[in-house]
Amino acid sequence: MERERKLGVVLLQLGGPDSLDAVEPFLYNLFLDPDIIDFPFAKLARPALAKLIAATRTKKVKKGYAAMGGKSPIVEWTARQRQALEEALRPALEARVVVAMRYWHPFTEEAIAELERNSCREVVLLPLYPQYSKTTTGSSLNEWKRRFPASSLSSAPVKVIQDFYNHPSYIGSLVERVERTLERFPARRDIHLVFSAHGVPVAVIQDGDPYQRQVEETSRLVMERGGWDLPHTVCYQSQVGSGRWLQPSIHEVVPRLAGQGVRDLLIVPVSFVSDHIETLHEIDHVVREEAMQEGIRQFELMPGLNESPQFIRALADLVLEAVGAAVPK
Repeated sequence: MERERKLGVVLLQLGGPDSLDAVEPFLYNLFLDPDIIDFPFAKLARPALAKLIAATRTKKVKKGYAAMGGKSPIVEWTARQRQALEEALRPALEARVVVAMRYWHPFTEEAIAELERNSCREVVLLPLYPQYSKTTTGSSLNEWKRRFPASSLSSAPVKVIQDFYNHPSYIGSLVERVERTLERFPARRDIHLVFSAHGVPVAVIQDGDPYQRQVEETSRLVMERGGWDLPHTVCYQSQVGSGRWLQPSIHEVVPRLAGQGVRDLLIVPVSFVSDHIETLHEIDHVVREEAMQEGIRQFELMPGLNESPQFIRALADLVLEAVGAAVPK
């Protein structure tokens, strides 16, 4: 075990409100992000615009969180992933794993403070976004760059894992989850797999963002490795505003498939590594209700990777590969 390394691993994640009172400030932080809202002179207008959007959306978003117990489960799931990853790394090296949420506690500066308290000598940044986008991974890394230089660890070497959309261990963890969800169907025929990813504006993709290509590649690799002789569709969800976002939308795909005679659907949340409002509310409540109204017979949602042992092993593999440490047998 490489005890002298004192490695700090930072799990970068979106974050979520930990109470209903936190919904509006969470949304404000989200729309204040220059990697989310950007246009000429945006620096001057962004605070007022973020406040307006947050105030406008709070009531609706609160309803979603209220239906889930009054908070986002992403905070708890990420904390569990943090602990499980630290334990998985222990046989190979001494590592302190911390969480840096982008829009709500624990913030990036809180994660850095914890690394300082543990006197970490090198750092690995591991964004929990499998597919890279400037709006997610890019935003979290930019926040890190703003905060880290002022810390006492600023001279420590930092390695960045940009993405892991095609990493064999990650693909394997998705295949395992899909396989287990397929077991819920009485017969493995006429099932349509729907891979759903969080949408981004089309303009982001047109500017060279690799997100759409990586989402499609993840979906292809899962189907290839799973070896299922089943049809599948890739779609997007969670559009905000009236601009052009990636298509097709899951809210369009499900009725279309039902109209084509599909009766059994398995939804695979391909860009999310833990359950939160986009899976537990938007898919499992809103989309499920839409599907039932359209005549879908069986609608199943693949559980998030959460603290799946295979997914935690995938995260450990990524960290060990990043620092060049031996992978335990």
